[in-house]
Amino acid sequence: MTPSRHRTIDGPVEWLGDLVGLFLPRRCAACDRPLIRSETSLCLGCLNDLPRLRLHQEPGNRVERLFWGKVPVEAAAALLQFNRSGKVQRMLHRLKYTGDRTVGLELGRMMAETLQGSERFSTLDTILAVPLHPSRLRQRGFNQSQVLVDGFREVWPLRSMHQSLMRVTRTTTQTHKGRWDRWTNVKEAFDLVSPEVLAGAHVLVVDDVVTTGATLEGCIRALTSAPGLRVSVCTAATA
Repeated sequence: MTPSRHRTIDGPVEWLGDLVGLFLPRRCAACDRPLIRSETSLCLGCLNDLPRLRLHQEPGNRVERLFWGKVPVEAAAALLQFNRSGKVQRMLHRLKYTGDRTVGLELGRMMAETLQGSERFSTLDTILAVPLHPSRLRQRGFNQSQVLVDGFREVWPLRSMHQSLMRVTRTTTQTHKGRWDRWTNVKEAFDLVSPEVLAGAHVLVVDDVVTTGATLEGCIRALTSAPGLRVSVCTAATA
């Protein structure tokens, strides 16, 4: 096929994409401004202005301290600082409640790029998303934490064991609960299928937001039934 024929095929496709974008523009998940062709889910301004954290470089950081004296955690980090009515909240709302996988994949890729440069996470070999109960998964149609994992694995293809950890109890929302109520809500909500499959692994558990750490604590308690398992944690944001 000649170069000129390439141009006659590609040109109308690009033109059609521009025309669709004119009437149905893709919008930034953080500020809602129209995106240009080279931008994926965030405009360059928001991408450069995100409240990034450096917790992956800080042993004993505030996310890790959530688990001290409760469950063993090798290392923990969060990518962004969560503030109500801020850009991070809008991004996560787009992912969780409107099914915008694009922003979730981009967040996952950013999480992987961040952790790959950290010695504290260098021995990871497996990745798991915090699971949804099957009935909630059917209702929502996707697991927002698994979308983060999918984006993460585009950059760092760790072994995915997404069916190993199961949510066996459908819990009520954690949003307005205090620390004690959050913990009692999820303390026996998870179960590890075939613990021997994860024996000796260093697993990264991924979630969208960590506040008190109760949900992640419930996951880690279930995971400890695997012999020799080490657990680390990373979330897209922390409150």
